[in-house]
Amino acid sequence: MLRRPLLVGVALLAAALWGGLALAEDAKQGPKPQEKPGPEKPAPPAEKPPVVQEKPAPPAEKPPIAPEKPPAKNSGQEDLDKATELRLTAKTISDLGEVVRLCKAAMEKGLDKDNTEFAKTMLASTLIQRGSAVATAVLEGSPLDARLGQFRRVALSDLEGGVAITPNQPEALVLIARLNLLPGGDAKRAEKALGDAVAIKEGEPRTRAKALMLRAGLEKDKDKRLADLNEAVRIAPGDAEAVRARGLVYADAGKYDLALADLDAAIKLEPDFAPTYEAKALVLSKQQKYDEALAALAAARKVEPKSVELWAQQARVHAMQLKLQAALDDLNQALNMEPDNLAVLLLRASVYQEMKQYDKAMADVDQVLRLRPGVPPAVRYKALLLAEMKKMDEAIQLMEDFVRQEPEDTQSQLQLAMLYSGDDRPRRAIEIYNQLLAKDADDWMALRGRADACLSIGKHAEAIADYEKAVKLQPEDSGILNNFAWVLATSPEDKLRNGKRAIELATKACEVTEYKQAHILSTLASAYAETGDFETAKKWAAKAVEAGRPDQKEELKKELASYEQQKPWRELQSVKEKEPPKPEEKPKPEEKPKPEEKPKPFEEPI
Repeated sequence: MLRRPLLVGVALLAAALWGGLALAEDAKQGPKPQEKPGPEKPAPPAEKPPVVQEKPAPPAEKPPIAPEKPPAKNSGQEDLDKATELRLTAKTISDLGEVVRLCKAAMEKGLDKDNTEFAKTMLASTLIQRGSAVATAVLEGSPLDARLGQFRRVALSDLEGGVAITPNQPEALVLIARLNLLPGGDAKRAEKALGDAVAIKEGEPRTRAKALMLRAGLEKDKDKRLADLNEAVRIAPGDAEAVRARGLVYADAGKYDLALADLDAAIKLEPDFAPTYEAKALVLSKQQKYDEALAALAAARKVEPKSVELWAQQARVHAMQLKLQAALDDLNQALNMEPDNLAVLLLRASVYQEMKQYDKAMADVDQVLRLRPGVPPAVRYKALLLAEMKKMDEAIQLMEDFVRQEPEDTQSQLQLAMLYSGDDRPRRAIEIYNQLLAKDADDWMALRGRADACLSIGKHAEAIADYEKAVKLQPEDSGILNNFAWVLATSPEDKLRNGKRAIELATKACEVTEYKQAHILSTLASAYAETGDFETAKKWAAKAVEAGRPDQKEELKKELASYEQQKPWRELQSVKEKEPPKPEEKPKPEEKPKPEEKPKPFEEPI
């Protein structure tokens, strides 16, 4: 089928989709009503105003009446010939619209079997070409363009019409999926279209690989996701996008060496694509190979020297190295290039926060909120910043107001609950967690938060139940592993303790954090003490004291002393619920004494 490229942009589509260029041809096209003439300028008074001679509109076409005898086999041949000639020279969307109209007209007038099949095939290919041109403009356009939803419907109408006639069209099916994966699309239709595209094995390998990659992005099962990407790489080994996508999945699974191998292969296939270098830098950072990560970002900047995001990524690497001034220099460079970049401003605020320069951090956050009032990440970050500045009441008030405005924002509700817990109001936090879990029972952050809150008020059985669910959803989360192990090792309730399980969980938490976190080493010590192995408990407790911050050491030494006395550690927290601050009453204005009235003339003062 002919695939003549059409250069169509969103700006051109606005003019081309409507105004007589025939983009929606499904309905029969009757004659267009003539436009009413505009108001005439009055002629000079001496002359009669000119009479506008309007051409009579052609009579409306009557719907075709089924003839008593079948039409001649090729009555539509003339229209089909015109469609064929125009199809070969079509350069615009309106040209394609005319081909569609002529094909339909030819089939309505009558064609023999062979010509009918030819007309159907041409109609399908034309619909798909027109839909593909519009779809490309939609997918490459700005998501803020209000017209994109309208254009998407037009594109989908054409593409669906084409595949309804000739189903084995993998390129069209992939476009249908991509359009439906945009906000407001039909995710189920996207999934079905991708499945149909993958099933067409005789098509272009790169198209099938693209369908496999998109389907992998929808797949929740990690093994199935990897299987789709392995197949994509197998059938299109020279497709850098497929190789890169698999590398990112490996990275997400913590298989960093396999990830780097794929990303290096993608760079060889497509050396001028900066995001691959950026992804490589991220993986190297996770391996704490910071110098190599910086080298990868330097290579990316050679490809895209004006990229603000690359400077921001370099700042993140420097921050991981605790080179905060270097990170700040990187972000200043990025902001020189793009002063109003919201993400960079928030990142610089976080660096200022680490440097304890809270006023500068708050200035950056406020700048973001001036540029984009009410943007959720900035509101949430401001609340956290206020909390760190010991302005907890202000932080909570800010989030309470925001949650009232955005009641469906689950992230903000989670943050508000965490602030309540940090403000010794765990029961209020539990109320929010209950609401979130009523909507989504698998919200692992809400499960972990509710478990922590229950732990702080001595509800150990409830905490254990939530940790049990949370650890299944996030088996590598060190916070869940540690807190779960702690309650199993130290609860005063005999029936709840499980020293063996606590050792397993605490050991895994230590592995995830590379045995560098004092409080997690302390948990491992308490787990061994619960099983009666006090020698091992003392070993890990001593390491915890050694690794602890100054503000931790006193408590850690108490735990070590307990194990030296052959006593396991027991803990039952019971946080007393803090009363919420009462709203400040505005002082009533003091009543000023009225000035003494002077007596009116000829009146005696009383």
